[in-house]
Amino acid sequence: MSGHSKWSTIKRKKAATDAARGKSFTKVIKEITISARDGGGDPEANPRLRLAIQNAKSVNMPQDNVTRAIKKGTGDLEGVKYEEVNYEAYAPHGIALLIECVTDNRNRTVADLRHLLSKYNGNLGENGSVAWMFERKGVITIEKTGHTEEELMETILDAGAEDLKEEDEYFEVICSKENFEDVRKAVEAKEFKIENASLQFLAKDLVNLEEKAANEVIKCIDAVDNNDDVQNVYTNADFITEN
Repeated sequence: MSGHSKWSTIKRKKAATDAARGKSFTKVIKEITISARDGGGDPEANPRLRLAIQNAKSVNMPQDNVTRAIKKGTGDLEGVKYEEVNYEAYAPHGIALLIECVTDNRNRTVADLRHLLSKYNGNLGENGSVAWMFERKGVITIEKTGHTEEELMETILDAGAEDLKEEDEYFEVICSKENFEDVRKAVEAKEFKIENASLQFLAKDLVNLEEKAANEVIKCIDAVDNNDDVQNVYTNADFITEN
């Protein structure tokens, strides 16, 4: 499947560590707030909010935090005014990065990103410089426990999924953004345990990197991803370490 790289595995392990430290709460709260602002505070009528709440549960966020974030989004509580903005950039070795941000100060965010990228031999790109290398897809990560690949394949293909990957203790389902809700609901109906579900930018083609170059790129991406204004970092790198 184009766009599937070892960065997804690396990021999943990082997210688990961040969740244990509570670092992921900031990103989840921002997503809930933005979702409620744009689509209303009722998760039944707002698929993006419903998904954000599910992801909040996956990192064990207290319900009070979720409720406050929703109220800030709907204006029932005073809160910071966020905006969504994407940046295009290059990591070392010409690797493309698409960076999703939620910020209350665009000038601060772009300055921070420029500094971080420069520190790790990367740079910001012009609008349109790398976005064409990616496409928006639904990605659903499912725990393997208690289910077979055949059982899952039958469920997702009927719902319109495009591909299924097996990775460590997870299955990763890929689908179009148009079929995302149908596939997610089909998986839920069969009582598969969803670890995460989201719309992501996947690279159309991947660039293989050997170990030394891969480590340099990973350090750059990790530094960018740790910025509080950054929600997601997508790359066209495939971190191959074999010669």
